[in-house]
Amino acid sequence: MAKEPQQPFDKVKVVAENRRARYDYFVEERFEAGIELQGTEVKSLRTGEGSIAESYATVDGDQVFLINASIPQYKSGSWMNHEPRRPRRLLMKRREINKLTGAIQRQGLTVVPLSVYFNTSGKAKIELALARGKKAHDKRETIKERDWKREQGRLLRDNR
Repeated sequence: MAKEPQQPFDKVKVVAENRRARYDYFVEERFEAGIELQGTEVKSLRTGEGSIAESYATVDGDQVFLINASIPQYKSGSWMNHEPRRPRRLLMKRREINKLTGAIQRQGLTVVPLSVYFNTSGKAKIELALARGKKAHDKRETIKERDWKREQGRLLRDNR
């Protein structure tokens, strides 16, 4: 029986997006996780600042951490401002963490963040993906596909 497609997550305000991830990886499964943030990090994210371009997630024991994500210091913050590139703990259910751990160890997959956003209840969330790396010929195929879809759209638009 075929897997049913995953429902999109409840994204109200997208803060940061890792557009390069879909180019470099085949996304196999997506997860939603909460982020454990310190005081001024939330304010900095609400202003729309933050980057997850070179970040990744690791499973350390029974916890998941987001490594190398950049949330700049809040400009109006005081001496209690946060460190911009500190590791941040991700809040996930035990079953999901076990699934990530098994996929990383057995299948050699990578956990890549796709986007950071706020949901309808105002909580900061991150969309993670279990992903398999693409080879150079796969990337060329992706470029060809994207160019063909763009050309196809032009042809359909011109024929109207």
